[in-house]
Amino acid sequence: MSGDLTNRKTWIDYLGEEDLAFVKRFVLASGSLKEMAKGYGISYPTVRLRLDRLIEKIKVVEDHQIVSPFERMARAQYAEGKIDIHTLKLLLEAHREELENRHETPDRK
Repeated sequence: MSGDLTNRKTWIDYLGEEDLAFVKRFVLASGSLKEMAKGYGISYPTVRLRLDRLIEKIKVVEDHQIVSPFERMARAQYAEGKIDIHTLKLLLEAHREELENRHETPDRK
């Protein structure tokens, strides 16, 4: 295996302790959202929303077309519901502009 692939982060590397605990409980509950809701003491729709956000986060970090670590992290934050779509778009646009400006500005020594 090349060094490039061994140093590459996988989807699980982007999960925090809460996400990992959720995945563990999900597996131990044999994928039963009803049991998960009971165990957490919350409603089924709340567990479903949490699972949907986790699924979206995994999809984002597994999207190999996203090469920028910044973009991957920003999209993961959006998938988790930590930032709204307007904020995501503003951040990505500012990031793209910064990258374009770096390529247009000659290096000064």
